[in-house]
Amino acid sequence: MTDTPLAHRLLRRSARSAGHWRPGAAIAVALAMLAGCVTPAVARQASPPPNVIFILADDLGYGDLGAFGQTLIRTPNLDRLAAEGMRFTNAYSGSTICAPARSVLMTGRHTGHTTVRGNFGEPGQGGVPDPFAGNALRVPLNADDVTVASVLKNAGYVTGLSGKWGLGEVGTTGVPWAHGFDEFFGYINQRHAHSYYPEFLWHNEERIDLPNSPGAPRIYSHDLITNYGLHFIREHSDTTFFLFMAFTLPHSDMDVPELGPYADVDWPDHAKTYAAMVSRLDADIGRITALLRELGIDDRTLILFASDNGPHDADGNDPEFFDSNGPFRGIKRDLYEGGIRVPGIAWWPGRVPAGTVSHTPWYFADVLPTLAELAGVAAPDDVDGVSILPTVLGEEQDLSARFLYWEYHEGGFQQAARRGNWKVVRRAPGAPLELYDLSTDVDETTNVAEANPAVIAMFEDYLRTARTTSPNWPVPGE
Repeated sequence: MTDTPLAHRLLRRSARSAGHWRPGAAIAVALAMLAGCVTPAVARQASPPPNVIFILADDLGYGDLGAFGQTLIRTPNLDRLAAEGMRFTNAYSGSTICAPARSVLMTGRHTGHTTVRGNFGEPGQGGVPDPFAGNALRVPLNADDVTVASVLKNAGYVTGLSGKWGLGEVGTTGVPWAHGFDEFFGYINQRHAHSYYPEFLWHNEERIDLPNSPGAPRIYSHDLITNYGLHFIREHSDTTFFLFMAFTLPHSDMDVPELGPYADVDWPDHAKTYAAMVSRLDADIGRITALLRELGIDDRTLILFASDNGPHDADGNDPEFFDSNGPFRGIKRDLYEGGIRVPGIAWWPGRVPAGTVSHTPWYFADVLPTLAELAGVAAPDDVDGVSILPTVLGEEQDLSARFLYWEYHEGGFQQAARRGNWKVVRRAPGAPLELYDLSTDVDETTNVAEANPAVIAMFEDYLRTARTTSPNWPVPGE
């Protein structure tokens, strides 16, 4: 496609907060070009609900933030967010890999019910070839899937997404503008998002070409994604908005313009790169909170922060170097805690109690009903999650009797579920359940299934009805 003014106005040096390094050529979205593209402001109500910014990191481990025990990587802005808000020690993603985690987050249905249950689908079942992944098939959201963006848009919110989508290619029923987002900027295809210097991104339905061909000045996509999010906040600061900041850091392929404070430390190169990516993400989250304060809307804005799954070991990365999975067993692509438990933070000055820690278990399926309650509207009847708004606001909420559920299809079929402090993992169809007591065994080293037959029977009863069949993700024996 031909160039547009957006591609020509991409240079602006971004000021960083004091104490952080200044990246070289950071990128700003062209405000003049975009001024005619944003959705008109929605009229305020007399007592409007808060703005909501959901910030999602990509493959960031539970232990990668200072607030969650990290000692080597610098994350002062996220640590401050946790200190000024609520830190969740039992927050879970919807999956252990990217696409289904996002599908659970968007639809409020766990991986036994949501449309997108894996990164790739089965041939002949409605998936479309992925040009970035050897024509493997990507499965899009269905046209009738209701997302959190659709719910909030119907409640009067202006809705935006900056970053990585991964739930439907252009030309399918799964594009973000068909699922409640007024504004979109970033990657449609999740494999495309592996490149931090892409030749193009998307602004709504328009492909935006970038001068990232060999020999040209390189444009780091994360900077574009950040600046588009900041632009969206400024444009809608006088109304009520929902912004999904789906960052791509620190996913592989690991790449960063400069190493900043890690350039001269005596670490392996992959460790320097990973740390620089995490700190760059942290610095830009600091820019978001600084802008909210500058605009005077921080006290009416809820920020929720999480990662989409545990840390990766791709592209030379070693999760053990930084103890990225914290005290937990497993990493990305595991259903043990290290693959699905993620750092969680809620921040809303004056409403979320500052300096608090919540141990209440919740997962991505809870986000849609929580934000629906916050907006004063009903969630769809078929969601698996529950509203955790009382927990977010510092109220007592007993959720120990409900089940949390995950399934994973790469290389076979695995399941996991949690109820209270009990956690089960089934590593293959028909395999016996492993049982762990997370109150005493967070690293899941001691399988206590034989000593607790009644607990195993309870989980077996639940798992028999926990899921529906999917032609794209069949289970052996179904």
